[in-house]
Amino acid sequence: MILPVLRGIGFRLVRVRLSGQNGLTLQIMAERNDGTMTVEDCEEVSRAVSPALDVEDPIEKAYHLEVSSPGIDRPLVRRSDFAIWLGHLVKMETSTLVAERKRFKGRITEVDEEGILVLRDVPAYGEEPSVRVPFDTIAEARLILTDDLIRDALSKDNRARKEAKKRQDETDEAFEDDAEDGNEYEAN
Repeated sequence: MILPVLRGIGFRLVRVRLSGQNGLTLQIMAERNDGTMTVEDCEEVSRAVSPALDVEDPIEKAYHLEVSSPGIDRPLVRRSDFAIWLGHLVKMETSTLVAERKRFKGRITEVDEEGILVLRDVPAYGEEPSVRVPFDTIAEARLILTDDLIRDALSKDNRARKEAKKRQDETDEAFEDDAEDGNEYEAN
């Protein structure tokens, strides 16, 4: 019920989590399709999702709704997340043993249909430097905050904002051109 609402207003769902914090908290983590998310966007998502949750009433107890951005040290939940952040450090936990471990920390060096290849940060004695982790074993994965991550995240954010501004300017120009041509628009 959340996904169609988010798609309708131009957002992607990153994660939904129900936790026992402060009573019961429903956390919706979302982002724009270009990967950005502002405080105003969080407010917009909250205003759009709240009525759908009120109508469907999926949680029997009282709860708090929390809408947030993934943040710079974001969780990686989709295959595309790993591909976008290829080359960056990740910390992850698997649901089953992979190469005799459940916890990994290292650089994402490859992403394919089955999983990711991680170059371990500090391999233990006798361990291979790289380990292939199948997607279906990943319980949780998160980017590790580094200077490179900050630089790349800021660069992606700046590009997304410039593209959004360019699209807005083009839309504004189209309305101005229509107004000059004598076309009028009536608000509903």
